[in-house]
Amino acid sequence: MIVAVEPCSSPEFALVTAGFVDLQVNGHDDVDVATAEDEGWRRLGEVLRAQGVTTWLPTLISAPLDVLDARIAGLAPRIGQRGGPDAVGLHLEGPFLGGARGAHRSDDAGATDLEWLAGLPGVVRMMTIGPEADRAAAAVTLLTGRGVVCSLGHTTASAEVAEYAVDAGATMFTHAFNASGVLHHREPGALGVALSDDRLSISVIADGVHLDPRVLRLAWRAKGPSRVVLVTDATGWRSGRLGDVGVRLVDGAPRLSDGTLAGSALRMDDAVRYCVDVVGIPLIDVLAAASANPARVLGLDDRGSITPGRRADLVALTDDLQVQSTWVVGEPF
Repeated sequence: MIVAVEPCSSPEFALVTAGFVDLQVNGHDDVDVATAEDEGWRRLGEVLRAQGVTTWLPTLISAPLDVLDARIAGLAPRIGQRGGPDAVGLHLEGPFLGGARGAHRSDDAGATDLEWLAGLPGVVRMMTIGPEADRAAAAVTLLTGRGVVCSLGHTTASAEVAEYAVDAGATMFTHAFNASGVLHHREPGALGVALSDDRLSISVIADGVHLDPRVLRLAWRAKGPSRVVLVTDATGWRSGRLGDVGVRLVDGAPRLSDGTLAGSALRMDDAVRYCVDVVGIPLIDVLAAASANPARVLGLDDRGSITPGRRADLVALTDDLQVQSTWVVGEPF
């Protein structure tokens, strides 16, 4: 726990900030969250530590419900494990998505199963839902009533349909602009709601591939410094798999055989540097997007800032924003 914050006249580090929080991690390098064994999980922790991530959500993409059940059960014992970055819960990205499925297989889609959702274990912390999916608003109400953060995404829904889901309790929009439908000046769609509704935070993938720098500047201008969340949507691309889908790295990002983007090869510290050095977002706002903002989305009021009484989850950066050291609950590793 942080007990005090005091100035230091001869700092050992150029900058110490709150540890980064990544809400969407499918894997890293050759490790896929969906199938990681003990050694892969240990290496995931090392990769996350090296990029300054101290809290994260292992993420599962769309799959048949019985497959998801097995994967959730397999990951459940790892949630809250000590000795590395804190996996505080699972993010289910699907399977009940909308009209922009991207790398998610269409044969995993089906009518929204409210009974299945009601039976999800407590380790599920966030779920991405297409607002136009069958009974989506009812699903959002059910999930948020159980403490699950609902994020809209993979959608071509109209603004009106998206607003129903926000009224039902959705508070996030997953990787805005990617798999988000089209923003039209007379038919703004779900993306228009994401950018204009203050009830929603938006996540963005700042890897120089998914979004043009001008679009990232637009995101910050539309949402302000407290409602933009950096995510990596990283995958274990070296394994050639994202869940049950084959991927390969092309032009800096994992893709399906038809060229569809399938997550990223991004690290959170790279996203921070890109937003500062290329996009031109003020450092204080970028650091909030990597720490305080995602912590707030999850309702984690014990971390996300360097404040007495909060967890000593910290990352030290050099002058050029390279990760120098990382601490989780005050323990360096």
